[in-house]
Amino acid sequence: MTDTVTREKAFRGISQRLAIHYLENLGGEQVGDDTVTGDDWEASLSNEKVSIGPTVSLTEVTVVFQGDEATLEPLIEQFSQKAMRAGG
Repeated sequence: MTDTVTREKAFRGISQRLAIHYLENLGGEQVGDDTVTGDDWEASLSNEKVSIGPTVSLTEVTVVFQGDEATLEPLIEQFSQKAMRAGG
């Protein structure tokens, strides 16, 4: 039996809707307003506006990944590449 690990990552400049779309493209299925599950993983999403200066704010999406470490490592890497291309 493998141990479940949790990894939290924050991404700025993308919407929660787009993050869910990326997770679906990586084999997940949306099972709630803010949850996507795959075969061996689950991702819970939240978002908030964050200030990056006195007059500018961006949406920051936080994704909490849970699953087997061997599964999460490539999943998070692939998701991060997609998010970096889209975000700021």
